[in-house]
Amino acid sequence: MNTFILASASPRRTELLKQAGITHLVFPSACEEHTDETVPSKVVEDLSAQKAAYVYEKYLAGHAAEDFIVLGSDTVVSCNDQILGKPAGADDAKRMITLLQNNTHQVYTGVTLIQYQAGRKTVLSFHECSDVSIFPMTAKEIASYVQTNEPLDKAGAYGIQGRFAIYVKRICGDYNNIVGLPIARIYQELKKL
Repeated sequence: MNTFILASASPRRTELLKQAGITHLVFPSACEEHTDETVPSKVVEDLSAQKAAYVYEKYLAGHAAEDFIVLGSDTVVSCNDQILGKPAGADDAKRMITLLQNNTHQVYTGVTLIQYQAGRKTVLSFHECSDVSIFPMTAKEIASYVQTNEPLDKAGAYGIQGRFAIYVKRICGDYNNIVGLPIARIYQELKKL
């Protein structure tokens, strides 16, 4: 089995890989992320590719005799044609949740897999999209949730697997995609490499 490397420090992504039985190393990308893309699906694919490429080059420098796979990923929330990444602070988190409440939004996760095997590099990028509908929330509920600090390191300012779950009315698509990795799709794509 190839060494599997997750180009992310996200504990949620690590947990999803563990649940799937994928033993992996954690090697967070430190690249400067930038994209000129404005379409959410292209944004996440572009950023996931940047992260994976950065870790691939760093890892390859010391492991050229080893076969390995790097997984880079990026998640954004899109609501009313606005892309919502991680909030800049509590006020930004309140703004995002106010936008999401009593509305349906999309969660996009882009994934790039880079395989290095027998001296050959193979790159595969794709994305998944899930729809999430949120119940109406009062200003007090929004403020209370933001005070938990849970939204501050998450795209769209919420974690579906945390306290915010009580506000989720409906999802259409892959739940794990919303958490941070479309693990079933990743498994299917890995079989093609």
